[in-house]
Amino acid sequence: MTDQKLNALLKELTLEEKISQLLQLAAPFFEGSGSEGQITGPMAAMGINDDIVKNTGSVLGLSGAIETIGVQEAHMKKNRLGIPLLVMADIIHGYKTIFPVPLAIACSWDLEAAEQSAAIAAAEASAAGVHVTFSPMVDLVRDPRWGRVMETTGEDPYLNGEFARAFVRGYQGKDLKNDLTRLAACVKHFAAYGAGEGGRDYNTVDMSERQLREYYLPAYKAALDEGAELVMTAFNTVDGIPAAGNKRLMRDLLRKEWGFDGVVISDWGAVKEMIPHGVAADETEAACKSLLAGVDIEMMTTCYEDHLKQLVESGEVDEALIDEAVLRILELKQRLGLFENPYRGANVDREREIVMSAEHRQAARDLAVKSCVLLKNESVLPLKKEQNIALIGPFAQNGDILGPWSWLGSKDDAVQLFEGLKSKTSRIVTAQGSDIESMTEEQLEEAVKAARETDVIVLALGEHSDMSGEAGSRSNIRLPDAQLELTAKLKSLGKPMVAVLFNGRPLDLHGVYDVADAVLEAWYPGTEGGAAIADLLYGDSQPSGRLTMSFPFSVGQVPVYYNNFNTGRPQGAPDAQVRYVSQYLDIPNAPLYPFGYGLSYTTFAYSDASISSDRMAFDQALKVTVKVENTGEVAGEEVVQLYVRDLAGEVVRPLKELKGFRKIKLQPGEAQEVAFILTEEQLRYHHSDLSYTSDAGEFAVFVGPNSRDVLQALSFRLTK
Repeated sequence: MTDQKLNALLKELTLEEKISQLLQLAAPFFEGSGSEGQITGPMAAMGINDDIVKNTGSVLGLSGAIETIGVQEAHMKKNRLGIPLLVMADIIHGYKTIFPVPLAIACSWDLEAAEQSAAIAAAEASAAGVHVTFSPMVDLVRDPRWGRVMETTGEDPYLNGEFARAFVRGYQGKDLKNDLTRLAACVKHFAAYGAGEGGRDYNTVDMSERQLREYYLPAYKAALDEGAELVMTAFNTVDGIPAAGNKRLMRDLLRKEWGFDGVVISDWGAVKEMIPHGVAADETEAACKSLLAGVDIEMMTTCYEDHLKQLVESGEVDEALIDEAVLRILELKQRLGLFENPYRGANVDREREIVMSAEHRQAARDLAVKSCVLLKNESVLPLKKEQNIALIGPFAQNGDILGPWSWLGSKDDAVQLFEGLKSKTSRIVTAQGSDIESMTEEQLEEAVKAARETDVIVLALGEHSDMSGEAGSRSNIRLPDAQLELTAKLKSLGKPMVAVLFNGRPLDLHGVYDVADAVLEAWYPGTEGGAAIADLLYGDSQPSGRLTMSFPFSVGQVPVYYNNFNTGRPQGAPDAQVRYVSQYLDIPNAPLYPFGYGLSYTTFAYSDASISSDRMAFDQALKVTVKVENTGEVAGEEVVQLYVRDLAGEVVRPLKELKGFRKIKLQPGEAQEVAFILTEEQLRYHHSDLSYTSDAGEFAVFVGPNSRDVLQALSFRLTK
């Protein structure tokens, strides 16, 4: 359909039909859905009738080619002008083939693998009839108490931006209209959703605009620069105004400053939630403020549907604003080719062929291997085939390893850890030991008995999926007491002990890291998790994951992150006093495990760091090089990381900022020179007047395997 025809179509719509295009409803409202008629509770109170449904612009939560084709077919017959539905869904880290959670994917530091995971998710979901995914989530997070850290890629704005781009490329490909194996990407949650006070979901966010622009906005911008078609609003306030009604955020920044002309959609119920937020007296005011702010689609509340018409008739809302929103929605449908092919990629035969295919499962296994992070290893790993193994813990034979946002992923399809280890050795016994949050005497006795007769204990510990994810905030981020008690009891047997952790957030690991001889952070590793972990434990694959979010020493440090400021009284300065410095009296300032950290089964040595010049002109790039050598006995992958510090800025600058990374593979004894190009553009930051520029002056450069263990700083001066 041409732009001219789109505009003609818009003119044919009545005001009521246009307003309904701005409404998104869940699957049970639509004829032909598997959940048709299952409208209870809050949905039943919405007052949705058939006239509204037949004019609705989009649906969320449909699954399967038969269902999506059936719903679209029924809808097209009922809609007066035959306007197709947009089918949207939460395809976060896989459709049915579930990859590790996004925080784990980020720990791979492998952008190509991340892109491939999104492409596979898109291929499966598009065959099932989905058009739009509510992904990537690019919220920067510094607080592990927040349950949705598992959806993010960590605490660094540069790295988050790189992964945002990779996910968008994977979902959308190069030709969204004609490549029917792709989905439109919706970047979320705009903006700063990950900075809720106290780590509590949906909570207040309050920060300076400079901090917002410096740390929280770059990843959204990166996703949009890569071509993301949609933006989802956040639940939280931004400078005192909920995002769903924040004109300055949506109209001024997103549309005018950044030039975004795609669709903006609210999160579930966020428009109506402006009433309890306290910025709208009623649904009429909520509808008015959201539309004026630039929200095109209202998800699962009916403020627009029930009140926009009267707002237009009273003159409070210009109908032209509704036309703009509807046109953006129609243009998205056009870019997806829905007017020519309303069923798009939905294909029962193709769905049957590719969903959960062997190729897709292998890709999930490979990425799970890359995503696990070895945090500790005192010569226990890799395991030996001749060793007798006791696999103990609530995750020993547990399919709850997909994560809380896996939607259509099946726990029954997940490779459990026992299943994975059993494929490697017959010398294994297992016992549950405890439930996730409780333990019986019988469970403990069974675990002790199993462990006594073996050479090595593998403990499978963690959080059940409801303990993280949306609305999964926790003030205590240690493992439940039952698991810590089990760990301590088994340690008393004097056996070597390996802890494998299944969780959605960085944890306070007291009672585990200080007890176990080895700790492998597996996160929620997805469909092939047990197989991938077995590959790692037995050395058939090498651990190469590196943290993208710091693990706190204690929850009392939170937020704790690597790119922090120094303060005027820094701890550890040469002339620092003992007491009157910025410190805790009872715990270290530093996290237990820093950003970028991870071990391998081999060791790497860094040497011969150099910089091409001690001066950088504004139009000149510098080359930073370092020699990295595999000094161990097996091949391994290393993530070489480049950090920079601006020693004297116009505003305070972080102690370190990630500016580049390279993932390299080296054979035993092999050395490689790793090079980075550093430009003036990478030294820019937001000044007190919000200008984005660099300053002439001294800079320090660090290279190393993580943000803590870096070589002595190189330096250069930026000159005008």
